[in-house]
Amino acid sequence: MTISVGVDVGGTYTDLAAVDASGRVATRKVLSTPADQSEGVATALRALGAAPASVSRVAHGTTVVTNLLLERKGARVALCATAGATDLLELRRQERAGLYDLSLHHPAPLVDAAHVVAVNERISARARLIPLSAMEAERVAEAVAALQPDIVVLSLLHAYADASHEAILARAIAQALPGVDVVCGSTVLPEIREYERTATAVAEGYARPRVRRYLEHLGARLAESGYPEPEVMTSGGGMLPAREAAGRAASLALSGPAGGVVGAAAVLRAAGFGDALTIDIGGTSADAGLILGGEPLVEPGGSVAGVPIALPRVLVETVSAGGGSIAWVDDGGALRVGPHSAGAVPGPVAFGRGGTAPTVTDAHIALGRLDAAELSGGVQLDRAAAHAAITKLAKQLGAAVPRTAEAIIAIADASMARALRRVSVERGVDPRACVLVAFGGGGPLHGCALADALGMRRILVPPHAGVLSALGLAIAPERREAAQSVMQLALSMKRPAVAGLFQQLSRAAAGRMQKPRIAAHARARYAGQGYELDVPFTARDTGATIAARFAALHVGRYGFTLDRPVEVIAARAAAIGKARKL
Repeated sequence: MTISVGVDVGGTYTDLAAVDASGRVATRKVLSTPADQSEGVATALRALGAAPASVSRVAHGTTVVTNLLLERKGARVALCATAGATDLLELRRQERAGLYDLSLHHPAPLVDAAHVVAVNERISARARLIPLSAMEAERVAEAVAALQPDIVVLSLLHAYADASHEAILARAIAQALPGVDVVCGSTVLPEIREYERTATAVAEGYARPRVRRYLEHLGARLAESGYPEPEVMTSGGGMLPAREAAGRAASLALSGPAGGVVGAAAVLRAAGFGDALTIDIGGTSADAGLILGGEPLVEPGGSVAGVPIALPRVLVETVSAGGGSIAWVDDGGALRVGPHSAGAVPGPVAFGRGGTAPTVTDAHIALGRLDAAELSGGVQLDRAAAHAAITKLAKQLGAAVPRTAEAIIAIADASMARALRRVSVERGVDPRACVLVAFGGGGPLHGCALADALGMRRILVPPHAGVLSALGLAIAPERREAAQSVMQLALSMKRPAVAGLFQQLSRAAAGRMQKPRIAAHARARYAGQGYELDVPFTARDTGATIAARFAALHVGRYGFTLDRPVEVIAARAAAIGKARKL
């Protein structure tokens, strides 16, 4: 068993890359099957033609979590929250959905207010104020059972500091609803900020049942054919066995895009470069990423489909500018591209699968930039149909066909350039000092225009660019994480305390992994700030070292320091296995 296989499911194509013991790479590309992603995975494996017994690993990147958050087709969740703090999901943060649009609203919470149960208990950051009685726990369990939920989420105030009330309530609900999962916010995200912890825990509960069904279905399908249990890429850029990933659904929200940045980083290191911007242009969207020092930038969280998920993730900025993005004319007569996509079904007009709306891919074909008669996956290109679709749009605009096609591509390029600036300039990184790694099916087509827009001078189009995300999955190492609340001033943390924290997190993250590499970060801020930066630390450091590192990082990111003490609010460690080399 020598072949490591990566399979990335995208909106249009399912990509496969297989790496053998000598580093040789074989690739396949088939059309995605949105109704059942596992069908596309199985089709790609059959197209590889390798004996199942020769496959040692099947690594998978999935869009199941992203899709169900976008489509709002997750589980029926009941949320238990401290009385007086049951409206956190509606209140959100003090931010507008659109700064100048008074009619624009944030997406509705994943849990309806009628399915939030108030719990008469309260813990402050330092003490219990209202104990959770056995009678109250039983009452809450009965109220939850009456809602007939698919899954139950508990998010009680200050549970990051004291999770005892969540543990009591979890036991009572488990007795009242045997067989129904209970998700504790203190386990999903043991950090301050009630809204972020609640939203992340709810996202976990909302996604977990469907993710578990999908991964069990995929595992059974592969096992029938003799393949090993699949592993799944997490948003943080590492792999987990499917049975473990099924219980960490929220950490899979950016499963597919993370694989692309991991693959780009491996190619970048092999080429001898350190810093890069990445652009992964697929059929449905384009993903911009950032690599510093040869490693993908991992940040503590962000929003996916309007849902805050405060878990580590490879930095990816997604825009609706893929090859299948539809070009259209708005009510004011302006040409627009996206956000709607033709996807795999029906696909661009040129695919001949029933699509009628012109797309970015059709614009490239009308300009003669795609001259192959057939694309990967056996898709025959209908050039005449693509040209006719662009012609119809050109007549609507009163413009020439070539100019219309060029305008479609220019609009898509502008959207992607903005995403590349957001992941670089907003983090204090000068794009002109970076290499642009362009991959995905459309990456090489757009690379030069994007480099020009950002003043970049070097573009790297890697081998197997069209399936680089799958290649990243095939070579990605196993990665497990553990987190812990800290809430201490950095200068009060002496070396023994830092060493103890490092060792405790390392053991929790490593589990049964054999000699993993440990990467630990402290989430630090100036006292009173509303945001943190992740500062690397080891068992040999002191709190003063962490504070000095934070100040240097703060200057690099924001350009200033503050005359305030540095505090560490939490710490996280990742146990990372060995990656397969190309």
